Formats: sequence, structure tokens, C-alpha cells
Amino acid sequence: MTTLLDQLSAKVHQLADQLDGYKVEIVGGSIMMSPVRPVHGKTIVRLWTELEPQLNPEWALVTDVASPIAIADSELCPDLALIPEIEAAKNLSKFAPDLMELAIEVVSPGSVRRDYHEKARLYAQVAIPVYAIFDPYAALCTVHHAPDGAGYTRTERVAYGERVTLPSALGELGVDTATLPIDPGTRTDP
Repeated sequence: MTTLLDQLSAKVHQLADQLDGYKVEIVGGSIMMSPVRPVHGKTIVRLWTELEPQLNPEWALVTDVASPIAIADSELCPDLALIPEIEAAKNLSKFAPDLMELAIEVVSPGSVRRDYHEKARLYAQVAIPVYAIFDPYAALCTVHHAPDGAGYTRTERVAYGERVTLPSALGELGVDTATLPIDPGTRTDP
């Protein structure tokens, strides 16, 4: 029997092939498309470049790979996720959320509410240990950790220009936010 999530997932993959310059994912049973800007890609590249050397060989970063969350009719595609290398080596387009040690989203102008609120709730519901939001439009990093099923019990906010620590079972991973790009037209509230 085909579920709503299966049907939406098929549509998302069809749309993603046709819409260059958009991130397409399923959030709460709705297909969401967000245009991405150069600052988005530059942030992802810089995060990857800084985080990868800190990882032991048993872990790998992946980008924009779907993670179905059946309890909420959602299929999220974190901008970066940390998963076991053995799973990353399979080169699949989807992986189970319970494989993620860390999910990272980079905010786009159209994804503010989803990234800060909806995805924080969804990632916590499936017990992703650490969820980090890098926001080049507010020059702010928000790190959620210690999920309890309903949300995250710990949150830190770090202004760009400072070093942020991402706590994980692998040890603390650090990011120097001073190297991250900031959009020239910023907003003040996430």
C-alpha cells in the first residue's frame, strides 16, 4: 500500500530534477520549495571544509540526502548530516533519521519558520542528537541538543564571529563562524 509520504516523495524527486536552484522537501505533509542563493552554498562548503578534518574515519558528512520521518509525513533533506561512513559509502538518496548524529540546516529567506521551528520539532521527535541552524541572514548559529521527544532541552545561540561548539557523541566539533558568509541584507529576528 502506497502511503501519502511515498506519493509525496515521488513527486518531490520529480520536481527536484526539474527545478534547479531550489531545495525541495516534504514538511508536515506539504511539498516545500525554497530558492537558494550563493551565500547558502558557500556556507555549506565552509562548514563541510571545517568539520570534515575533525571527524574520525568511521563518520562522514552527506548533503541534501532525504531522511523520511514517517510520524509527521515529512521527508527532510538536511543541508549537512553526519552519518556513519559505512552508510554514506552506500551512496543512497535516502537514509533513516536514526543514523544521524548531527543535522545542519542553512537558513534561506523562505525557510526561516521551517528551519527554526518545524524542523527543530521534527528532528527532536526522531531523536537527532544535535540540530544546528546556521543563519547567514541574521549572522547567528543556533545549536539544539539533548532531544526529549517533544523538543530539545538545550539550546545555545552564537553570533557569527565567535566559535561555536557542536556537542556530539564523537566529541565536540568546532566551527569558526567568523569565516562564514553573511548576507548584506540581514533581518534581526529568526
